[in-house]
Amino acid sequence: MVSFKATILKFGQQGEKTGWTYILIKSEIANKIKPDTKKSYRVKGKLDDYSFEGLAFIPFGGGDFIAVLNAEMRRAIKKRKGDTVKVQLEFDEKGYQFNKEFLECLNDEPDAIKFFNTLSKSHQTYFSKWIDSAKTIETKSKRIAQAINALAKNWHFGIMQRTLTEENKKLKHF
Repeated sequence: MVSFKATILKFGQQGEKTGWTYILIKSEIANKIKPDTKKSYRVKGKLDDYSFEGLAFIPFGGGDFIAVLNAEMRRAIKKRKGDTVKVQLEFDEKGYQFNKEFLECLNDEPDAIKFFNTLSKSHQTYFSKWIDSAKTIETKSKRIAQAINALAKNWHFGIMQRTLTEENKKLKHF
């Protein structure tokens, strides 16, 4: 396990990364976790006292990587941009596990699975993590249906989210 301190950073205007909160993992540290790797991979470990698994290391150039800290992680460590966090990391052999119910439903929809399989692993993961973040069974079921419907229309995650946001805005005006 590799331990170090990192400053929490946040992207400004950065295309699809706009607004992401993250930590930078320099190449020297990344090489201790998984030597000579330039492609994305998963790690497990701790941020302060918060334990996690399946966190993606995203290549950032020059052998450096970033690890995105989602809202759940930031709430758990009670930190934000500019704060320092104690980081303990190791390679996660298991990697990310897709939502089982989502995959079962996806396999029943030929158009949806066909498009899903054309997406990069990270873009596939967006759908599953969004489903997993639901707090109730009802919301999880609704999200599975929305994801399958979007994939059947050849929509990637961003298009689906924008469309759902627009539909919600229209519903609020009635």
